[in-house]
Amino acid sequence: MPDLNKPYWQDYACLLQQLGLDGASQETLPDTDALNLLLGQQIDQKVGKPLRFVPTPPPVGISYETRIFESGEISTRQNNWHDLFNALVWARYPRTKLAMNARHYAEIQAGNLANRGPVRDALTLFDECGAVVVGDSLPILQALAERDWQGLFCHHLSAWQQHVRVFILGHALLEKLLKPYKAITAQVLIFQSDSDFLQADAATQGARLDGLLAGEIQAGFRLRSTAELSPLPLMGIPGWFSEQRQPGFYEDQQVFRPPPAGWVAAEIQPLEINLEKGS
Repeated sequence: MPDLNKPYWQDYACLLQQLGLDGASQETLPDTDALNLLLGQQIDQKVGKPLRFVPTPPPVGISYETRIFESGEISTRQNNWHDLFNALVWARYPRTKLAMNARHYAEIQAGNLANRGPVRDALTLFDECGAVVVGDSLPILQALAERDWQGLFCHHLSAWQQHVRVFILGHALLEKLLKPYKAITAQVLIFQSDSDFLQADAATQGARLDGLLAGEIQAGFRLRSTAELSPLPLMGIPGWFSEQRQPGFYEDQQVFRPPPAGWVAAEIQPLEINLEKGS
């Protein structure tokens, strides 16, 4: 069960508590009826049908993404952590998930089903392993973009509490965090904000971010290829992993890898401009 005292569960703690997954052992996970309560009356505006988790696979000949777009039905395996965490991300970031689904559908309609192409590859990678880093300190964001791990996690250690926020949207990442290990790595988009965003409460931050990402993805400004995503070893974040206190922790180049030859540093996007474009 998730240990809700860990900082990486902060955005999903209330949802997990609502489902009764707050540390107590449990033989079976909540069913789709319970998961649908998390969605409330969320409507897929594109098809005018309510979103809902269903315990059956798509009919033969209909892909997972097509079924969501055309019927609002999200195929969800019973008693499966991976699919449960997918449901939590749908509940937390519904507009972003709908925008990603709409882009998948458009690509499928264009013939990119079996050979997914760069857009669907990026959407899938972000859906499974994605996170968003928002900060108001340009030096720490630059260290992340440039994969300067010593600078990011050691030299800017004190900045993490007040100047950086990490939002996890990848449901495969959430599943891995059930049993954390050093090499867990997110694929991130990086945004620079003003301090007002970071001082807002978690609900306000989540809603603004959801609107931002949805607008950016739907308009085709984001996730055009996997090259837009930058790695972030999550267990390097100060306070996220107890083994950080071990000597040489950040010198492990199997986890904190130097950039490859010929690489291009990730883009740092201004949050406010993107909010205007996504509105």
